[in-house]
Amino acid sequence: ACGGCGRAGSRWCSECQEQVSLIAEPICEICGLPTAWMGLCENCRVMPPPFLALRSWAVFEGPIRLAVHRLKYRRNLALGEALAHPLADYCRRLNWRVEIVVPVPLGKRRLQERGYNQVGLIAMPLAALNRWRYAPHALSRVRETKSQVGLSAAERQENVEGAFRADPRRVTNRTLLLMDDVATTGATLSACAEALLSAGAKAVFALT
Repeated sequence: ACGGCGRAGSRWCSECQEQVSLIAEPICEICGLPTAWMGLCENCRVMPPPFLALRSWAVFEGPIRLAVHRLKYRRNLALGEALAHPLADYCRRLNWRVEIVVPVPLGKRRLQERGYNQVGLIAMPLAALNRWRYAPHALSRVRETKSQVGLSAAERQENVEGAFRADPRRVTNRTLLLMDDVATTGATLSACAEALLSAGAKAVFALT
């Protein structure tokens, strides 16, 4: 059944795909948020994040929101591959020179509770579709963190500061695509990118 509307016949139907709201341009060249002008937003001018660019395929609403929640909380695991196909097409249009795809890792407690990392279920087939290497162990969460839901931007940043560590053997001199399911303030992606760059990564792009 479709992860967006629930109708039988496909995991992700063409009708739900047509309802996906794409991010309207102009957008900030770094964080990808809508702006009133081309170039950089105020936040990225004052304090640029460690990643080269962040892009989100769609606005987190409607069928895509339902599908991500079903993947994340209702164990609809096959939705990962279904959503990877349009996301892989979107990545090709970005024309980023990526070598390795790295998913944002879960903490041990949350992984034990859920049994899987929902980001990896999208990232692995996406890497295969675009012929990139997939490295789920390149980044680890070394400190348990609270859920980011309901936290302010400053609280989100403090919550994930120093929470990640990267493996230099897997990332040194590599251009990486860091993936998460949703971006709100970008705090988690920034903390992960800092860990990857500290371990010797050449550059980090981010995708949600």
